[in-house]
Amino acid sequence: MPVVSERGTWKKLVFVAIACLLAGQAWATDDEAQESAAAKALLEKAVAHYRQVGDKALAEFSRQGEYVDGERYVFVTDTSGVMLASGGPSVVLIGRDVSSVLDPDLQKGFKEVLQTPESAGVQQAEYRWKNQNDGKVERKRVYFQRVDNRVLAVGYYLPRASPEQARALLDKASRALEQDENGTVEAINNLKGGFLQDDLYVFVVNVDTKRYVAHGTNLRLVNTDFSKIKDPEGKPVGLPMLDMIKKQPEGEYEYRWRNPVTGKIEHKHAYMRKVGDFLVAVGYYNG
Repeated sequence: MPVVSERGTWKKLVFVAIACLLAGQAWATDDEAQESAAAKALLEKAVAHYRQVGDKALAEFSRQGEYVDGERYVFVTDTSGVMLASGGPSVVLIGRDVSSVLDPDLQKGFKEVLQTPESAGVQQAEYRWKNQNDGKVERKRVYFQRVDNRVLAVGYYLPRASPEQARALLDKASRALEQDENGTVEAINNLKGGFLQDDLYVFVVNVDTKRYVAHGTNLRLVNTDFSKIKDPEGKPVGLPMLDMIKKQPEGEYEYRWRNPVTGKIEHKHAYMRKVGDFLVAVGYYNG
């Protein structure tokens, strides 16, 4: 019978742990990878067709057909920013300068896109745009390519926010609570003040009473006992988070929860902080 040293066993365990972590990361980003590949493929198809028939393709891009794939669709502007074609809701902008409807912070980025040389090939950018399916302004990634004096593009929405965005929202909510406790609680419960971003939201719990005082997506939880909350698989959520925040000013906790954007039960990583008598938390989803 072979003998395995403690050092060899430790190395094996580390290897297995890393392999599992990488597998988890790949699984978590699989949906986005598929969206990205589909968007690029649709853009490639549109560019090839445009190079064959020129502006005759604009009418095809602007109607339902092979250049519309669910939420993904082709849209085209000229290098001055005028919308020439769209297979999506932005069809109403055809003939208009797109920059006229953009926020000031987006206008600069849009101008840079229009100045991209044709030799650059396929490029990408991110911005926030209203998703007509749910009425929310969400992050959108777009792939674009310049052909002569036309810019062809295909984009898709990014339902999952990043860990950095979750931390930033937690910082924002913490500062706001310190400055105006009642107003911030009211704003979170009324979905105001920028405390609901993509699939990120804030929830606040009174550490002494153990009850929710604010929740960014589910008002039915307000005034309920947070310490009794469990995830769909029965894993305790509320009690371990409360215990953690009593011992330290900040913490992190993982569980499974319903993503308000995708509607699916997903893995969630929550960042939490003690602010006065409150536990304040924001979590991001990773599939």
